[in-house]
Amino acid sequence: MADTTSFSQSTFDGLQKEGRPVLVHIHANWCPTCRVQTNIISSLLKEDDFKNITSLRVDFDNQKDVVRAFKASQQSTLIIFSNGKEVGRNIGNTSSSGIEKLLRKAP
Repeated sequence: MADTTSFSQSTFDGLQKEGRPVLVHIHANWCPTCRVQTNIISSLLKEDDFKNITSLRVDFDNQKDVVRAFKASQQSTLIIFSNGKEVGRNIGNTSSSGIEKLLRKAP
């Protein structure tokens, strides 16, 4: 799934239950770092290695309860989950290789 979907708890829970790898992107529309990350993520998720990862975007400004639940202190936070567990996280990373490394933590 190459497209990013807006975060909903039911979607996240369903993907976790299926054991699917999930990338949660804490995003703000006004954030230039987030925009760069979005472009990199979109490109990487089209690659065969990452086609099974579902990307869910959390709106930093309008989903504060979700932001708190993920213990994210700022926008531009990327969290990767595999088999229902967090396996990696980074904040403010705009390097394609760094984001790829994060995605590789989810088999």
